[in-house]
Amino acid sequence: MTYTAPVTGTTSTPVLPSSRRRAPMSQPRWLHPGAWWVWALGMAVAATRTTNPLLLLLILGVVWIVVNARRPDAPWARSFDAFLRLGAMVIVIRMAFQVLFGARLGTTMLLGLPSLPLPDWMAGVRVGGDITLESMMTGFYDGLRLAVLLICVGAANSLASPARLLKSVPAALYEVGVALVIALTFAPMLVSDIQRVREAQRLRGRATRGLRGVASAALPVFEGALDRSITLAAAMDSRGYGRTAPVSVARRRSTSLLLLGGLVAITIGAYGVVAEGSPLVVGVPLAVVGIIAAALSLRLAGARSIRTRYRPDPWRWQEWLVSASGIIPAIVVGAASAAAWSGMVPSIVPPAWPDLPLLPAVAVLIGTLPAIAAPPLPRPRAVTSAPPARVPATTGDVAA
Repeated sequence: MTYTAPVTGTTSTPVLPSSRRRAPMSQPRWLHPGAWWVWALGMAVAATRTTNPLLLLLILGVVWIVVNARRPDAPWARSFDAFLRLGAMVIVIRMAFQVLFGARLGTTMLLGLPSLPLPDWMAGVRVGGDITLESMMTGFYDGLRLAVLLICVGAANSLASPARLLKSVPAALYEVGVALVIALTFAPMLVSDIQRVREAQRLRGRATRGLRGVASAALPVFEGALDRSITLAAAMDSRGYGRTAPVSVARRRSTSLLLLGGLVAITIGAYGVVAEGSPLVVGVPLAVVGIIAAALSLRLAGARSIRTRYRPDPWRWQEWLVSASGIIPAIVVGAASAAAWSGMVPSIVPPAWPDLPLLPAVAVLIGTLPAIAAPPLPRPRAVTSAPPARVPATTGDVAA
């Protein structure tokens, strides 16, 4: 038996408990889903404030860069390509409606089509007729704006985990948050089911494209969605979804009155800020007071919800930076649109090549910061299996 003497003259570093250890700032972790939604909604608001195709395409490029840099490898993160295709379909449909039913604009003729005569009481509506360059530009600009708006929402669906988003919902809005999260996961889960069914059909040698492929995939996708909804309902019922803690009648009434007063103050304050000629000294304080009252009422209403959080997502400087990179484009583009800057609404009659406004374009480029500022994604844990136990081959091995 060999004896090893301990090494003297060395000091061991004490190991701090996990609660006292500080993780490095570059440690891989999930970004707070609320930050992704603030960023995406900020880019969507910026897209709604302009019809300049150059600015809209710049917003689309920024969103595409961030999604490709920070999208995790998860089933709910694979819906961005579907939103891109949906945006292309929106542009085509909007231009088709402009050709068939839109009003004629301009005089630059592209194609002459027969028109359907309509009665006098349908004045202002036409079916068919001449296609002009101005009307096609109008349809393309409006369709592109709606497509970019949908793609921004799809980016939030691909970047923010729905389960982690539900953990961040206030306790008073938990039921509403569950419904919203289920609605937001519909598109990613639908895309995942369609891919799974098409892969199974491809392995069986069946058609996956065309009308026959769509018809054969519809029934399995519908059946999977129905089974998933039944399983979800059973899981929610078994976990006591909808239970509330006993709260006094006076507290319920005071919470309701506080919430109602806050919403009324927010409405009046928002109208005072937006309406022309209204003094900002009245609108801004009312809006601030309403927001504070609504937040306080939600805080009081959360006492009725029996809910706990396990390892809540932290909100650090990366979350603030990602949120600011979406809020800044919304504010700058919105202010430029309100001030009627040149290039925010390009000229259609007469048709002209749009100009790119410099300051809104720089503000939109700030939206690419999450591609480098967000923390790196955590790597999936490798599943390690224990080595198989040695099975004795003969009785002699067991005796030995």
